[in-house]
Amino acid sequence: MTPDAATPIPPSADPLTEALQFLRVEGIFYCRSELTAPWSLELPPMPDCVWFHVVTAGSCVLIDSSGTEQAMRRGDLVVLPRGAGHRAADDPELAPAPVMDLPHDYLSPSYAVLRHGGGGERVDLICGAVRLAHPAGRSLIEVLPEIIHVDPSSNRRALEWLPGILGMIAAETAEPRPGGEAVVTRLCDILVISAIRSWLDTDPAARTGWLGALQDRQIGSAVALIHRRPEHDWTVADLAATVAMSRSAFSARFSELVGEGPMQYLTRWRMHVATDLLSEEQLTVAAVAEQLGYASEAAFSRAYKRTTGTP
Repeated sequence: MTPDAATPIPPSADPLTEALQFLRVEGIFYCRSELTAPWSLELPPMPDCVWFHVVTAGSCVLIDSSGTEQAMRRGDLVVLPRGAGHRAADDPELAPAPVMDLPHDYLSPSYAVLRHGGGGERVDLICGAVRLAHPAGRSLIEVLPEIIHVDPSSNRRALEWLPGILGMIAAETAEPRPGGEAVVTRLCDILVISAIRSWLDTDPAARTGWLGALQDRQIGSAVALIHRRPEHDWTVADLAATVAMSRSAFSARFSELVGEGPMQYLTRWRMHVATDLLSEEQLTVAAVAEQLGYASEAAFSRAYKRTTGTP
């Protein structure tokens, strides 16, 4: 049976925009760095997190885990979606100092100021690690590139939003003010989401996989329905009817665009949601099984182990 009228998808709905609404960011750590030449920092891997760096004054080089160098100058934003370990330096030949071993001035448990270097030319960075809390966000991370570099000098859309946000960050970090930490952390969250949106706008790779599927009017609507109502007792025929396609045409096109069949995607999505409910909400297995529409705890447990490989 197709879903009732309580949650219809309007003809004008944009499934990609709806997916971006799942990018709920949780800040793990934010740092304002005042660095003077010569300096070189080693930043560790942060599994399940997103690293980001914004240059608010001066210039430097970011070196990824493969040794590839990425020049950064004032106004640039670099995001490492998979939290890979990397280096940042004004002199790439200088032996890096592990950033976590350096003394920080902690303004709160998650916000610090780092002052480091040899006393020469100064570079200011705003750095941080955030986590995408919703399973849709983590699914998005899987298809993002290793590094997203937003350069407003070559990206017209970035020129519209990046300087304004950076100006607000620079103003808040230039002089401590009441509530400044909260303002900076919220602005950094916006930066990360905006960088992902910039990649979606400009990179052809964003047109593939489930992201590409979201941009297909009919298949995108079906994916949005699964995201919105994972507990519903969906069948291929139900989903096909909802988006006005034949069952066979829908199944073939869904598999072509998403890379797996509708029921496989539904089960995998349910397990993403289940993992969140079990870890974040600390619900019982029985409660999660009921919330996701499984007839029994045993049926849910079998599906979870089959899909994730763990009990």
